Amino acid sequence: MGNTAQAASTPNKVKSQAWDKFRHNKRAMFGVIVVLIVALAVLILPLVMDLDPFTTDAEAGFNTPPSAQHILGTDDVGRDLFARLLYGGRISLLVGIASTCVSVLIGVPLGLIAGYYRGIWETIIMRAADIFMSFPSMILILVLVAVFGPSIFNVTVVIGVLGWTSIAKLIYGNTLSLREKEYIEAARAMGMKNRKIIFTEILPNAIAPVWVTIAFRVSSGILTESSLSFLGLGVQTPQASWGNIIFAAQNLLVLTARPWVWIPPGICIILVVVGFNFIGEGVRDALDPKMK
Repeated sequence: MGNTAQAASTPNKVKSQAWDKFRHNKRAMFGVIVVLIVALAVLILPLVMDLDPFTTDAEAGFNTPPSAQHILGTDDVGRDLFARLLYGGRISLLVGIASTCVSVLIGVPLGLIAGYYRGIWETIIMRAADIFMSFPSMILILVLVAVFGPSIFNVTVVIGVLGWTSIAKLIYGNTLSLREKEYIEAARAMGMKNRKIIFTEILPNAIAPVWVTIAFRVSSGILTESSLSFLGLGVQTPQASWGNIIFAAQNLLVLTARPWVWIPPGICIILVVVGFNFIGEGVRDALDPKMK
């Protein structure tokens, strides 16, 4: 009875220790604070300030500098740049998070199937992952976006679909080692079905490295979307994203004479990407028993 209670309390103790490690990691907490501040700003400020990122302000004019009426001035068609910065943050965060979800939803099941069943499944899935990883990702993304058309949905799906390989390989490697454990053999001997073994015994023990990868995948998705939008193949106007706001900086006049157009979205991208990377490092250190 006492051994059962002790065994039941062990996972809770491990979770508590991991949370304590994460909470005391200064860089991880800095990342959490930065991401929360940016997320709350892009979600709440447009509602509180009643901002409109699409309507032209003919009275203010085009390409005006920052003023009391327009905090970051207006763009080349008279739209409020501060409003577009905040609404663009929504789109950039949405693409980063949604594309990561797509990668996880594809990579985790494929990794489990390849690692547990092996055989033909392992050959097909792992060779497909090798093929995906053999192409330069940005070139492949550019080609696919050009074929299917630049839109928020297409960009999100393409980034997500091409990001499944690293997650699948992580799950695959962990599943290979777990499937040979004694408690898995015992579950098979007791007649437990493979599907139940995968989802109740293997997945909870194999998923830990994915939590680390998720934070890095979000930051990578934001960078990829920003790069595509900067090249004109990502989110299209009138929709705003941090990448297509910076697209205006391809004009030398904007780059040199109107820094308020492109510096704020650039700073936002840097802050959010660094924040998510710090969170990922914090999760990695918290879950790794060898890290102090």
